[in-house]
Amino acid sequence: MFKQKNLSPKQIAALTALLLSICIAFSIYLLMHDWQYFIFYFIASFIISYLLIHQILDFFIYRKIKLIYKLIAQTKASKREEAYQKYLLPKKGMDEVREDVEAWAVQKANEIETLQSNEEFRKEFLQNLSHEIKTPIFAIQGYLELLSDGEIEDAAQYKKFIHQAHANVLRLVQLVNDVDTITNLEISKDPILKHSFIIQDLINEVAQNLSIKGIKKNIQFHFKKGSEVPMTVFADKNKIYQVLVNIFSNAAKYGKIDGQIIASVYKLEDGKVLIEISDDGIGIAEEHIPRLSERFYRTDDARSRDIGGTGLGLAICKHILEAHQEKMHIRSAVNVGTTVGFTLPNTMS
Repeated sequence: MFKQKNLSPKQIAALTALLLSICIAFSIYLLMHDWQYFIFYFIASFIISYLLIHQILDFFIYRKIKLIYKLIAQTKASKREEAYQKYLLPKKGMDEVREDVEAWAVQKANEIETLQSNEEFRKEFLQNLSHEIKTPIFAIQGYLELLSDGEIEDAAQYKKFIHQAHANVLRLVQLVNDVDTITNLEISKDPILKHSFIIQDLINEVAQNLSIKGIKKNIQFHFKKGSEVPMTVFADKNKIYQVLVNIFSNAAKYGKIDGQIIASVYKLEDGKVLIEISDDGIGIAEEHIPRLSERFYRTDDARSRDIGGTGLGLAICKHILEAHQEKMHIRSAVNVGTTVGFTLPNTMS
């Protein structure tokens, strides 16, 4: 008749009233030795006990449970939720209510943990951003103070200081632009506008535009054999251009003298195209690879600052590819080189 795990207030009241009625009626029978009294007191006790117990349960227990659910939701109940609280909730057993509350507690604990993690991330980001901004600002301030003192008479030295101050201004502008880019990507302010284009054409365009960076090191670019066949991808061309610019820039910065940058393009079986950009430069130690796409992460802070960059290039690449529902992967070995790759859909999906 009753399910032990799913007793409603009416069932609990009926069961309790039944037990009480039997006890009361049996006690009366022992005193009176009359079955009519037994039946009368049994019926009367059952009705009165049932009504009292049901009212007590409903008012003091299940109304409190409904209040807990309302507090958990922390929102004004919709008609569907009101129907749930009115008709379905009373059918829940105490074990089920406990499980619901425990599940809610776990959910809230996870939310708190996520908020704490985001807060730590925010603090670390602001600390790194402050550090990155102060470096060029202090450098600019130092050069301008030297120039404003009027003690620099050597024209070559004067020109050098002007050049250094200008370089730090450009670095500061690049940092602000990169922070603005990554912020817009995170809040989806800059929408992804996809269309079809040939990825090899875009790679060639990026390589030609950045070829000046490889002149001093005499770095050569070419496609891997078999990757020249035009391959169409469906993505935001401007944003993928930025991804390739950042990857090529890193390859040029950390590439070796008389080195090379190789682009590979493969068509995968799942309807996607794999793009990989490889260099034969200084490479990266294995322990650093998982963190390369973190903001401002540098494998060697002093060397990275000497070479240049804001430390946001790969983080921007990661955000752009995630906005395309794609991922970036990195393979590297010290003094061997680095390969950065990602996939894009071959056709509209």
